[in-house]
Amino acid sequence: MLDAYFRIHDFLVSHASMPIRRQLMDEIDWNQRLIAIKGGRGVGKTDFLLTCAKEVESRRQAELDEAWINGSKRKRRKPRPAVRICLYVNMNDFFFTEYSLFDFANEFVKQGGEYLFIDQIFKHPEWSKELKHCYSRFKKLHIIFCATPVLPVDEDNRDISSITTTYNLRGFSFREYLCIQTGLKLESYTLEDIMQHHASISREICERVKPLPYFRSYLKHGYYPSYLESSNFEVELLKTMNGQLEVDVLMNKQIDVACLHKLRRLLYILLCDAPCSLNVSSISERIELSRATTMNYIKYLKDSRLINLLYLENKNFPMKPSKVYIHNTNLALMNFTREVAQLDLYETFFYNAIHGSHKVNATERNAMFVVDSKYYFDVREDQSVRDTIRPTAVGSMETGKGNQLPLWLLGFLY
Repeated sequence: MLDAYFRIHDFLVSHASMPIRRQLMDEIDWNQRLIAIKGGRGVGKTDFLLTCAKEVESRRQAELDEAWINGSKRKRRKPRPAVRICLYVNMNDFFFTEYSLFDFANEFVKQGGEYLFIDQIFKHPEWSKELKHCYSRFKKLHIIFCATPVLPVDEDNRDISSITTTYNLRGFSFREYLCIQTGLKLESYTLEDIMQHHASISREICERVKPLPYFRSYLKHGYYPSYLESSNFEVELLKTMNGQLEVDVLMNKQIDVACLHKLRRLLYILLCDAPCSLNVSSISERIELSRATTMNYIKYLKDSRLINLLYLENKNFPMKPSKVYIHNTNLALMNFTREVAQLDLYETFFYNAIHGSHKVNATERNAMFVVDSKYYFDVREDQSVRDTIRPTAVGSMETGKGNQLPLWLLGFLY
């Protein structure tokens, strides 16, 4: 039964192409038996999954070879039996309209399979029950599956969340984009490293490459891998945005398709105004929805990684946020009727770069952001003649000085 799927696996793995090895691959604990890779539409989850399958298969086969060589003399006289360790499968396959994921996994385990990589799992109606059944029954099987951000792995499926280790795959960082564009190997830094040593770090990088021209390009098209493949990045990104609304939100949140127009209009309003404070009553009137429903839709846009919501510390949804940002600068530039202010782009970049691994909040002080309840940050377009009182990320700055650090360097956090 699995021969055709192994052929598909071999073809896809051999043709999988990631222009750079994603740092997340080294952060995954492969000893865990149920792993979710969450990521927004368009960030490269399928290529990531296939590349992981390729690396895991290569490593595991080498381990089996070594164990065979170190075995008994009787075994050494014979070649090691071939075993298919890994298998990638897409739940879009019509096979799963008739058979369960458990049936598929059972057959795979019988043939010696150890790692099952599953794409588009949300297309399967009983996905969480199936995963739990597989986890309980097959003690030596590792399942790695892709999940959209709105797929309720953590919130609504408590049984599955307790046994799932979740990792977040984001779009390209500025560091990754710079490595792809230049061929250089540049390491990432922690926020603490950057805060303490930004002047020396930025000087070392600038001795190898001038980052600012690349940074300006990254803000326009560097976050999504599709910029490498498409001659018209904006068209591809528009498809991605519509997919997020039509599939990630409507399908997973089970919203009536008649409401799609209201969701699209809501997103357009935010594309016109963000970053901005949120006037929920005014927006509700414009899209003709109740205030509660409007807030839910705003939450769905956040969950699908189309927008970000900035809250004061100790406040969160369903309370009104202090400010709304578009999720990343590539998306922020998708309203062609508006010229986005440079400072707005810089703020959007700052929030997107930091919040993946740090807590970012609004503050009642004069600063724009507070990070981890510790660092109070401002974001500026140009360097100040005098040093600033608190840390300030400067968009046009090449190397750091005093409390002023180059904004682009915050793109080196992963």
